[in-house]
Amino acid sequence: MDRGVAVKDPSQPHGLKLLIEDYPFAIDGLEIWSAIQTWVHDYCSIYYHSDAMVQNDPELDSWWSELRTEGHGDKKDEPWWPKMNTRAVLIDTCTIIIWVASALHAAVNFGQYPYAGYLPNRPTVSRRFMPKPGTPEYAELESNPEMAFLKTITSQFQTLLGVSLIEILSRHSTDEIYLGQSESPYWTSDPDALEAFKRFGRKLEDIEVKIKERNNDECLKNRNGLVKVPYTLLYPNTSDYTREGGLTGKGIPNSISI
Repeated sequence: MDRGVAVKDPSQPHGLKLLIEDYPFAIDGLEIWSAIQTWVHDYCSIYYHSDAMVQNDPELDSWWSELRTEGHGDKKDEPWWPKMNTRAVLIDTCTIIIWVASALHAAVNFGQYPYAGYLPNRPTVSRRFMPKPGTPEYAELESNPEMAFLKTITSQFQTLLGVSLIEILSRHSTDEIYLGQSESPYWTSDPDALEAFKRFGRKLEDIEVKIKERNNDECLKNRNGLVKVPYTLLYPNTSDYTREGGLTGKGIPNSISI
């Protein structure tokens, strides 16, 4: 809302109305955020039945203190840190952490090679200023714009380094654990927590179906763009247990892994 792309609207599924209706990141992201928030709410509600239980948990207090003072020591004295004293704050905080470490990172990371693997499509640097009229560089731009462009963008050696790097960063590992999946079925013996996690996984698989449907909707032009590349950066891939990995351009890992 701060960026002017949405307004509060209680009648909408997520309480927000997008001002840009064909906005793939926002539409898919809201659904993923809502699924994470519901999962966190269900899980926290199993163990914290009241605000007092949050306030009187020394381990939770220690975790929150370490996160602020050690994890973000340069920001530890900022006034905007919330007080960890209610269930609502706990749920919101955990939702934000999971969102940033999973979906947000996936959206900005795993599309690097599909969108920038052909470097002239998204050069990493400009080696010279735009030429001014009357200069030899401007005359070259008029007579041979492709050559002028190549002289301006990333050099050949830098291109090789850049493309190699983003190819590595954009790859999913063969042992990737996606959001809603678990490496082991024995991560907890609590049946209520296991059932809540199953609901979370099923919700993410439902979102996968919706994303496919939106990508096939010809009325939503931004889902594929002019080059016909479907937007799948927030496709959870929860249903995929093949462990193939690679440059898939989709999939939200459980957490950031480099």
